This record gives sequence, C-alpha cells and structure tokens, in this order.
Amino acid sequence: MDIRTLILNQGSADEMREQVRQYYQSTFHLEEQIYASLVRDEAFYLRADPLRHPIIFYLGHTAAFFINKLIVAKLISARVNPEYESMFAIGVDEMSWDDLNMAHYNWPPVPEVRAYREQVRAVVESLISSLPLEMPITWDSPWWAIVMGIEHTHIHIETSSVLIRQLPISEVRALDSWPVCPESGDVPPNELLPVQGGILELGKSHNDPLYGWDNEYGSYRAEVQNFRAAKFLVSNAEFLGFVKAGGYEEHEYWTEEGWAWKTFRRATHPTFWVPQPDGSFALRTMAAVIALPWDHPVEVNYLEAKAFCNWKAKVSGKPIRLPTEEEWYCLRDTYLNTDLPYWETAPANINLEYWASTCPVTKFRMGDFFDLIGNVWQWTETPIFAYPGFKVHPFYDDFSTPTFDNRHNMIKGGSWISTGNEAIRDARYAFRRHFFQHAGFRYVESSAPLTVHAELYESDPSVIPWCDANWGKQENYSTEIMRQILPHLSVIDPDKALVLGCKTGRTCFELAKLFTGVTGVDITARLIKVATAMQEKGYIRYVRDDEAEIQTYIEPRLADFGLDTVADRVEFWQADASNLLSKFTDYNLILAENVLEHSTNPVRFLQMIPNRIKSGGLLIIADAYDWQTEFTNRELWLGGFRKDGEPYSSFEGLRDILSPCFELLALTEDVEQLLRRNERNYSLKRLQLSIWRKF
Repeated sequence: MDIRTLILNQGSADEMREQVRQYYQSTFHLEEQIYASLVRDEAFYLRADPLRHPIIFYLGHTAAFFINKLIVAKLISARVNPEYESMFAIGVDEMSWDDLNMAHYNWPPVPEVRAYREQVRAVVESLISSLPLEMPITWDSPWWAIVMGIEHTHIHIETSSVLIRQLPISEVRALDSWPVCPESGDVPPNELLPVQGGILELGKSHNDPLYGWDNEYGSYRAEVQNFRAAKFLVSNAEFLGFVKAGGYEEHEYWTEEGWAWKTFRRATHPTFWVPQPDGSFALRTMAAVIALPWDHPVEVNYLEAKAFCNWKAKVSGKPIRLPTEEEWYCLRDTYLNTDLPYWETAPANINLEYWASTCPVTKFRMGDFFDLIGNVWQWTETPIFAYPGFKVHPFYDDFSTPTFDNRHNMIKGGSWISTGNEAIRDARYAFRRHFFQHAGFRYVESSAPLTVHAELYESDPSVIPWCDANWGKQENYSTEIMRQILPHLSVIDPDKALVLGCKTGRTCFELAKLFTGVTGVDITARLIKVATAMQEKGYIRYVRDDEAEIQTYIEPRLADFGLDTVADRVEFWQADASNLLSKFTDYNLILAENVLEHSTNPVRFLQMIPNRIKSGGLLIIADAYDWQTEFTNRELWLGGFRKDGEPYSSFEGLRDILSPCFELLALTEDVEQLLRRNERNYSLKRLQLSIWRKF
C-alpha cells in the first residue's frame, strides 16, 4: 500500500489521474484499518479525551470534509447528506484543558456513517475519473481540493490513533498488520553534540511539487547560532530521572500554564505510562499494554517536556531547553538530504514503514545523531506563526489561522504513523501545549535568546476598520486626499511632512513618494503598532469580518501598492496631536486627518500648529467636525452651534483661528471616508478638505 504524498508535477495527466486514484484508495483503506481496531460499535461513542469528540465524529468527519470542500471548490453542487455534512463539519481543534465541552450530540449509528462514507467514496472516485486534469496540479488547480481531502484524511488517521490509544484497553484490539516493535535493550547515556548554525531560508514557493498546507508557504530568513543538541531523543529511562527526582511535584520546573495543567490532571508521570501493582510501569501502545521499553522515546506534551528541560538545566548548570523550529531545521538539514516521497526506504520509523509503535532511540542513525525525523514528533519552543507571504487557501480558510495565537507550539519530524504531507520536511503542524500526540522531544544547549514571532492577526474591532480603510484596496480616502492636494504641492519644498492622526499609515507612505521624510503621529498605540509593522516588515495581517461568523484573513503588503521603495522615508510615533513634543517642528507640510473632531482641545491645536510649519509651508485639514463630548468639551468645539444668534460652522471657527497666520488656498470637494464593519455594514464620513499656506 503506497501512502506517500504525490509528486504533483511529474508525468502525464492520465498518469497523474491514476496516481491520485490510487492515493485516495490507499488512504481510504488505511483509515478503515485504524477503525477496525475498535472491538465494538459502542466504542465509537466513548470520549477517549474529554476535550475532543468521540471517535464517531472522526469516522464521519473526513468524508464530510470532502463534500464540503468539493462544494466550496464548485466541483460538485449536490450534497450527499446535508445533516451529516453539518454535524461532522467542525469541532476538531482541541479545547483548553480546563474548558470541558460536554455538549450532547445525537450521533447516528455506526453502520449509517459507514454507508455515508461509501457514498462519499463513490462521489470522489467518480470525480477523479471525470474531472479535466491539466498538469501540473498546483495551489490554483481544482484538483487541489481532491488532494487536500486526501491529505486531510492522513492527519486524522494519526489523530484518531491517539484517541484510540486513550480508550479503555478492553475496547480495542491489536491488528496483525499493525505490529508493535518488539525490540528493546540497554539505554546508552545521552550526550550533547555540537551543531553548526547558519543562515536558513525557510518556506516553500507555490510551484513546489509537493502538496502543502497554507502555513508552509512564504519566505522566511533566519540566523541560527551554533548550539549543542542531544544525540538521542529523550528516552523513557532518561525521563524516569525527572520523575524520580520529584519533577512532577516541584513547581519551580513548570511554567504557570504547565503547573495549572499538571494540578488539574493530577499528573505524576507520562500519560501513556501505566502504573503496575508492584510500583513499576507498563506502556500503553495504540492497542496493547506492554512492558515499558526504557530505550524507546518518552511521549509527553509540551508542558512536560518543558518542565524536564528546566529540571535538566538546573541539575546540569547548562542552558538546556527545547529546540526552536529553526534549530530543528538546521539539525535535520545538516544530516538528512532526502524527503518523502523521494526515498526508496524510509530512513526512520515513519510512514508506517516499520512498526505501529515507537522503537529504540538507538535504531535509526543519521550522522552523529539519531531520529532526526520519525519515531515520535518533537516538540519545539516555537509557537506556530505565518511566514511572510502567507495567505489562506480559499478552499480551507481556517486551517492555520486559528492556531496563530501563541498557544499552539510546533511539532516537527513526524512519528511512526505520520503519512502523506505529515512526513515531509516542510510540514508545519502545531498543537496546544497540553495536547497529546505521538510526541516526545530532544533537548538542546543554547544561550541564544528565543525569537518571539509576534505574527498574530490583528483582530481588535477598533483597529480593523482602519486597517481596511487604509489597506483594503488600492483606492481609498488617502489616495483621494493625495489627488486633491497634489496640484498645490508644487509651491513647497518636498523635504519634511508630518501626518497627524495617521491611523495605520497609508497617507504617510503615499506622501513618501513625494517627500524626503514623512513622520506619522497618532495618539492610539494600537494603530501606530500596525503602521510601524507595515514600515518595518512590509506587510500587516488582520482579520476582516464578512458576515456573522465568517471572516477573511488579510495580508496587504507595501509592494502591492507600489510603496515598498519608500518605506525607509517614513517613521511613526505615538503622540497627542494637541500636545506635541517640540521635536515635531519645521515641516514643509502638515496634514491633519480626523484630528480636530477627536482632539481634547482643537483650539489649542490650531493655535500651536503655526509654530510647527515653515514659512510658505502647507497645512491641510481633513475633518468631519463630528463633535462628541466624550472627546471634546462643548465649550471647545470650533463650531456647530449658534454664535451671536446665528449659525456658526466649524469651518468658520477654523478660518477665524487660522487666518492671522494662514492663507486659504483651496476648499476642495469633500472626501469620503468609508469604515467597514462587515461585508454589508459600513459607516461613512465626508471629510471637509481645506488647504492653507502659512504666511
């Protein structure tokens, strides 16, 4: 049975069609095999893990996923079973360990779900036979949806095996075709060996021949310092030292999250260790309880692995920790130059090519090290983040983005049951730190500081509308302001410009095409943070609400707007426009966007602004004069009331204050400022645009 991921750019269309068919069939058969380990249908309804659905959900989920994605891709129009395709659609990501979801579901009988799976199988196989195919299969190909469904199934083959491993042993049976590794022996002492660092270029392009999930794509450059890494994965024997030293009882070794989890679970040893009456331990494999093989890798969650490293650091006096994703790549690529599907035989305990369990940590040598891939997944210190250039795939827009929360740490290298995309070098999977997978760890010695990838998608509802107003499309109020003021800029020296109320910075970058230096100022730190990110990294990320619970993940880039070449001319500061520091002075142009209506004292602002502009310089006011007492006391409004019994507009108040120092050059047509709340809900302001020249 060939369960290697496909090489999507090789062969003719007919050859590829047959390869996809075989890959789908072998994957379907493998999934059927794993569920054959349950001894009775009632086992499908047991909650192996209180934070996840019973296994009946996963039996139906992979089939429902196919239908839902084929509909999204517009490859089919008719549903097989609308109720199932709703019931089995979502609910896969594990919850917080203290957020028990005991919701009741009216799960259907197992035979009916199996019948549904066969119906879906017929739909998929018919589509594979009939859908036009042009080579190669790429991210933009309709065939991507079919390959996506297959690779998605490979993920759930593994995650279901972990759930089966947590069922009562009486509910499962061992399969002859899934042998447990019988080998076990002495455990050599672990040792730290040197690893050469260097510059890494990570992330793959969209013409890569192997299927990838969205988080694998992009371009990320990292520098790794030299470090030392453990020769072996941490074995059960080595971890026993932590247990015997009272590691599960010592608060100092655990993070606060880890200690809370340990206390909640009352954990005193790894979950898959089974205490025996004589005080020893056995090991729970997927479908058996065996004598604990001390030379096999220990299987723990991140919190336990982290506590072990902290203990190891204390007793050794060395800076011991888990490796980062970058360090893992550095180590792997130094000693391993092959990848599934290109190898003839797996160089590790992976892809189900050897056993349906772990094996000795001394079994698979790779240069100076062992098990750089395979046997068990390896926890890293790195919460998953998006590489620059990341974008979601329209067929599966929430695969990765829910994990970009600094609560999901990456696991690397695959396990004995990792198949398909899971087993390739570029695979990037992450789970919450309390989660159990077939995962262990290797420790490293390094004093290099850990890089915090602050790559979360901006989701603050007070910030998102300004992100979208500035960067949601090519033309917006900023470009309209530029269009109206451009004819007047020829009268000034294009040296220094200041934008007050700059929001997320679009107008600053537009002005930088004309000025030598542009400073953006806003009182809201959250907005300045976004603008600074755009200036420093060349892109930002935010979540845009579309309709109800539907969202879109957006990554605008300066290059998309032709502004990447002027980023070094722009700087941003958080400051109150009504109370500017003295350094903000001697500008040839000052543009104030929505500053007056949000100012605590617009009169004082207008009185001080002449001191900030060079003689002959321009002051541009763009404001709706939407006075609100929460921002500006009534007595400080510029206008919008009766004066001496007559209506007195804000522009008249503006003119009366500025006229001693400024000449009005133009009062242009209003500029529409549209703030998006969701796909069909916008708020509109019309900004009055006035252009003044200082005497």
